[in-house]
Amino acid sequence: MFARTTPWPLVALFTAGYLAPYLLPTTVGRLESGLPISATEAGAIGSALLLSSAAAGFLLASRVDRVGPRALARAGLLLAVLGYGGAALTTHVPAVVAGAIIGGFGSGTVTAVAATGIAAMRDPHRITTLGLLGVSALAGAVYLTVPHLGPGHAQPLAAIALTALAVWPLTARLSPRTAPALPRTATGSRLPHLRSGLLLAAAMPCWSAAQNSLWGVSGRIGLTQAHLSEVTVGVVFAVALGAGLLGVVGAGALGPRLGQALPIGLGTALIAGCIALSASATDLTTFASGEIAWNLLYPVVLSYVIGLAAALDPRGRWAVLVGSASSLGTAVGPMTGSLLSARAGFPAMGTVLAVGLLAVAVPLTAVALRRRTTTVTTTHPARTDETVRLDVAA
Repeated sequence: MFARTTPWPLVALFTAGYLAPYLLPTTVGRLESGLPISATEAGAIGSALLLSSAAAGFLLASRVDRVGPRALARAGLLLAVLGYGGAALTTHVPAVVAGAIIGGFGSGTVTAVAATGIAAMRDPHRITTLGLLGVSALAGAVYLTVPHLGPGHAQPLAAIALTALAVWPLTARLSPRTAPALPRTATGSRLPHLRSGLLLAAAMPCWSAAQNSLWGVSGRIGLTQAHLSEVTVGVVFAVALGAGLLGVVGAGALGPRLGQALPIGLGTALIAGCIALSASATDLTTFASGEIAWNLLYPVVLSYVIGLAAALDPRGRWAVLVGSASSLGTAVGPMTGSLLSARAGFPAMGTVLAVGLLAVAVPLTAVALRRRTTTVTTTHPARTDETVRLDVAA
């Protein structure tokens, strides 16, 4: 599907597509402080953005190879530039909402192209970790820079729009047309491994919701329960994002040596413990330990989950669908965390989320255990310089 090239265009598209979810906390906070809206309304705008992104993924999961990656990627980047850029340039709330929704659809479109291309590569896990490294580094830089650029809601939205604009030239290295159809024995017209794919897609919203339930209220935990200053909480978050970079680098170095089941199952269980620890924090040591350890583990497990979804279908349809399902969980996470903490308190919220994650770890691990990926190099019928990656069920 993609022209002969290094995977850097895919990494760039992955970074551009995932940047909006990574910047969600600062985007929502800036919307609340910069516009005449409540915290609930700002959160609703953030959720609308992510739901739009998920909708794009569901709609385009099986259409990337039909439309062509270059055209679809450029359409998504254009929507991101116009949507986020327009929202950054206005204080009219309905226009901001419309811009967030348009930009979110663009992000989802770009992510769909990236996920489809990554799934077709020989080592999707390695490319996924490069993409996570890129978006983590860029998001960290934005988090450190935005506070020095003055108040208002424009800065994080402008950062996403400018990233999409910067990625545009790399789309020239994507194929301008659809690829010839692969043999039916290799892909087929129907989704392969339907049971495993559906189980993975059903589990991911819960997995993502648990992560973002904590992320959405972490600032309040640090300020109100751990009795830390805003400056101290900001430093903890900066260090935690740095730990996330280390986690991505570690995942890339580890690669497939441990398979997929152990990193996903054990990693999710450890994340559950981190969430419970952070939610029960009453001092700096406990709060920082939970937040930093969680941010270290989260991208590691996410990279293996994305790689597992890619292994289910070399055409990338499951990777796109699972990513979109994850976006649904990301969208409802902050609201879930707020409701749970308001009704039961932060420690009880952490316990509920931890138990939920442990339950979700079971189907995720089961899918990983059922997969034994075999890489078969075969000549593409139309271009002898490319290979097609086949996955064989265990």
